[in-house]
Amino acid sequence: MPDSQPRRPDDNAPDSADAATTADTPALVLSGARLADGRAVDVRLSGSRIEAVGTAGSLAARGPRIDLRGYLLLPAPAEPHAHSDTALTADGAGPDGPGPASHRAEDIQRRATEAALLQLGHGATALRTHVRIGDVQGLAPLEAVLQARRALRGLADLTPVAVPRLLTGVAGADSLAMLRDAVKMGAAVVGGRPDLDPDPIGYTAAVLEIAAEHGCPVDLHTDADDPARLARIAAMAAGLRPGVVLGPCAGLAHLPLDVAGRAADQLAAAGITVVCLPQGGCAGSERRTTAPVRLLRSAGVRLAAGSGALRDTANPVGRGDPLEAAYLLASQVGLRAEQAYAMVSTGARAALGLPDVRVEAGFPAELLALRGERLSTALSLAYSRIVVHRGRVVARTSAVREYCDSDPESDAAAGLGLPRQGRPDSGTGQRN
Repeated sequence: MPDSQPRRPDDNAPDSADAATTADTPALVLSGARLADGRAVDVRLSGSRIEAVGTAGSLAARGPRIDLRGYLLLPAPAEPHAHSDTALTADGAGPDGPGPASHRAEDIQRRATEAALLQLGHGATALRTHVRIGDVQGLAPLEAVLQARRALRGLADLTPVAVPRLLTGVAGADSLAMLRDAVKMGAAVVGGRPDLDPDPIGYTAAVLEIAAEHGCPVDLHTDADDPARLARIAAMAAGLRPGVVLGPCAGLAHLPLDVAGRAADQLAAAGITVVCLPQGGCAGSERRTTAPVRLLRSAGVRLAAGSGALRDTANPVGRGDPLEAAYLLASQVGLRAEQAYAMVSTGARAALGLPDVRVEAGFPAELLALRGERLSTALSLAYSRIVVHRGRVVARTSAVREYCDSDPESDAAAGLGLPRQGRPDSGTGQRN
């Protein structure tokens, strides 16, 4: 049995906490924003909800007003597949690094908090993070991520997934008990990596059993390169509520087309959601490919896209940016910009069991404003961002691009009306 004793955190009641966060928040009007359908609107937020949407200039402000002319207003993205406990550790790896990353609880908490804030700055107001438990560290990494979750309250929602290494045989007995303890401690999702267990099907069965006992969602990390195993997992998971997520499933892209097609049909029939990682896998041995998104879409599989590794040894340059994932889905997979963004927003929120977001009255005030007039432009050059969580602005990123002067005596250059170099407050320069 593990030495760590499970305890449920006192703040593990999101509804009351949400009310406390937003009860005193004044109504906020976002004015002149452009929607994806081309309309220019005012949006009034009250508490954690959208109160009203009207044509630009039509809504009075009972509180602060933010001018969003020149911005595209969208449902905020969510991050369905992060690894906060190992994030930001790449600099310590390699022959020139200072050594292995620290596993002290305070260091894990700091990394997890910083990683979540980086992703919040990109626009992700809700994040699901896979946290390894067991071995020498026991439940300490989970406790550290739960502490980070508390520190982030009101800024972003961080949900941990408990991920044991082994669950079968004598070696897995302690981890099986620890997984139950992790759920009691506050892990909201039961997960794991069945591919690493000597008995992947037994591992999956154990995870599903514990999830059914506690009414938890399941999120399994698998390459999905064994069609027979995947068929068994789909059959076992069919109908399980509140739901089963698999990812990154890059191995499906390397199966023969007819075999992958049958696997996609099985996943769709079982109601399983697949989270792909267009920016690359999150383990060093995984293929640097993405699940076959178009094939899965055609089969009716529920899809979402995540970021995976964030500057750890698996991807030392991982950005954790959902817009980059959407960009890659559009530029490399060939999805339309609207389809690509839906996989990091609507699809990602559905994978996390969160309510849908639309820029309409009554929906959650989880929004992202991007500098740009069209979604395709925003996916290409959206550096300036304003992030709204529970009805208030929680992050801003402002980028100004400036060009130095060309020949000041050139009439041709003057006629172009190009942005000129100047101080950041001078109004010159092109905002992105």
